[in-house]
Amino acid sequence: MSSKRQWATALVGVLLPIAAASQEVIGQDPRVPELMRQIERQSTLIQALENRLNELEMRQTRGRGTDGPMLAQAGGDSRTPEVTIGSEARDTQQQARVQSKDLIYQTEHAPLFERRFTIDAGFSYSYYDRRRLALSGFLALDAIFLGTINLDQTKSSTLTWDVTGRYGLTDRLSIDANVPFVYRNSSFFSGGAGGAATVVSEASKSSTNIGDVSVGLYYQLIKEAAGVPDVVASLRVRAPTGKAPFGIKLVQADATNTNLNIEESLPTGNGVWSGTLGLSFLKTYDPIVLFASLGYTYNKPQSFSDISSVQGVVTPGRVKLGDSINVGGGLAIALNDRTALSMAYSNVFSRATKVTTATGTQSVIGSKTNAATMTFGLNHVLTKNLSISASLALGMTPDAPNYVFGLRFPYTF
Repeated sequence: MSSKRQWATALVGVLLPIAAASQEVIGQDPRVPELMRQIERQSTLIQALENRLNELEMRQTRGRGTDGPMLAQAGGDSRTPEVTIGSEARDTQQQARVQSKDLIYQTEHAPLFERRFTIDAGFSYSYYDRRRLALSGFLALDAIFLGTINLDQTKSSTLTWDVTGRYGLTDRLSIDANVPFVYRNSSFFSGGAGGAATVVSEASKSSTNIGDVSVGLYYQLIKEAAGVPDVVASLRVRAPTGKAPFGIKLVQADATNTNLNIEESLPTGNGVWSGTLGLSFLKTYDPIVLFASLGYTYNKPQSFSDISSVQGVVTPGRVKLGDSINVGGGLAIALNDRTALSMAYSNVFSRATKVTTATGTQSVIGSKTNAATMTFGLNHVLTKNLSISASLALGMTPDAPNYVFGLRFPYTF
């Protein structure tokens, strides 16, 4: 490859004096204009060859391939500087374009293995609003309902601020750790106060605590090449460091309404150890990037000294949260050198939770879920080290939150 570069440089050295001499004799020979056009075409060809040589060198430096034009890694650590033909302005533009592609890669697929250390800080806000109609009574003459009708509504907001640190061990192996802090606020509304269906009671509860800390390991199985997508396997282990949802007692929030019973405090974690195995795929068709993922989460059964929600009642038990399967996919497109839009669909299928007590094992009613979301994202490069990623996920099924808004600021050293 170095010999080709020397040949191109030498050829430019020969052609430039010829061009200068041609300027002196122009007008003396009618063949001069045609020779000048040939020199311009040859110069363009040499420049194209030079750019292609740079792309091949940068592809080897980055450690992963692509179908589209591959540019050097922004940040300067592993970039092969551009020599001979080219300008500083074009080099700066290439760095910006590389950061935009890398941001898509990191946000939608997997960490950038060649980058030694990255801090990714941000927050997400989710909103959940559900109504429930409860009937307690019987039908008289198959047409008249005798009993009480109660309408409950729950509005829940969750603000999560988290920090993720990523470190590239090799060009194929990377590790990260995530520490979340969770603030939850829930408002509860219930009709039927004093036996009157028109009277509504209201109560709210807030909690702040650390969430479930997790550690992830990523390994690149296949590097992207012509006709072959980039494939990354991952393993994430989540520890029950947040407040568990089991054993939290219910209290009557309104003395005049026995229908309104709320939790003493709100949980900030799942309460059990879990592990997720995943596969992620990415393929570049410049300027479009396609990605997909598949994952399976196993929740380890956990014993608790008390799982009852009734005041004054202690019920030891063993809880097995339902395992889940996550599938998703989407695409991203570069709008310009620094900005890209993404769109993705995700679906999580969870099995029912089972509880084992002294009286036996039973499934928790309503714990089998199907949560589908549609996510729209915006990625923008601020500097060569700092980027911003914004996303809005809309719930497509009743088990998913109404919406989740996220904002992240990854910084690469």
